[in-house]
Amino acid sequence: MADNKDYYQILGVAKSASADEIKKAYRKLALQFHPDKNKTKEADAKFKEVTKAYEVLSDAQKKQTYDQFGAAAFEQGSPGPGGPFGGGFGQGGQYGPFTYSYSSNGGNADFGGFSDPFDIFEQFFGGASPFGRRQQREVYSLKIDFMEAVKGTQKKVDLGGKIQTIKIPAGVDDGSRVRFGDADVIINVVADKRFKREGYDVISEQGLSFAQAALGAETNIETVEGKVKLKIPQGTQPETVIRLRGKGITHVRGSGKGDHYVRIKIVIPKNLSGKQKAILEEFEAETHKKKSWF
Repeated sequence: MADNKDYYQILGVAKSASADEIKKAYRKLALQFHPDKNKTKEADAKFKEVTKAYEVLSDAQKKQTYDQFGAAAFEQGSPGPGGPFGGGFGQGGQYGPFTYSYSSNGGNADFGGFSDPFDIFEQFFGGASPFGRRQQREVYSLKIDFMEAVKGTQKKVDLGGKIQTIKIPAGVDDGSRVRFGDADVIINVVADKRFKREGYDVISEQGLSFAQAALGAETNIETVEGKVKLKIPQGTQPETVIRLRGKGITHVRGSGKGDHYVRIKIVIPKNLSGKQKAILEEFEAETHKKKSWF
């Protein structure tokens, strides 16, 4: 039976969404519904659903086919690519945001920088691979602060009755799984009141007075790298988002950093002095006077 579900709707993105937006949407949903983090039957079905949607929309050729023929093009026996890996596991394909190639004839295997597909899911989804496990490993959990996840840290943990020092790499996220010897450690990151994390990007809010927003100002912004001076342009509007390039979180694997986005909030005072009221009333009167000139 053909799958008539809208892949864009499943991932919660528009048809015009960029590849990066599609990837971010998938990663967020995969972390939410992965069977190792969410034990409900509904979550298991949802995880498979979002993964199937991403597998198609993340591939430019498959996306073009889907946009033209719909999900039916990917059903077994259809004239389209056929099967969830578009050519079979023996040749290669994509699962989630990770591509892989594999040869069953003694050739080399490339799993996007990982030793095998199991490592992919352990590191990024904090759970078992859909390909199955070759052996059972001990699993432990470790709670760390937001900034410890950003900067990296070392922690002493009790693994099977033995105290061990484990190094947590910079950039890990909530649910990441770190391999340590014969054990896996799932990282639980405590939320920070100042920052919200989206992938490797950081989002924070900055309050400004009406005068600062109208006249422009220079203010200090707290980032994961410390305070940064930010110039507020004259006439800045509420909910304006200002990007601080490269001030986000370091990538766990490879080089590069995310960005920091500052959302502007205009703070309206509740209690005004008589002088402040008079100034605002004069400002309002002057505004109406200027409008009447045209």
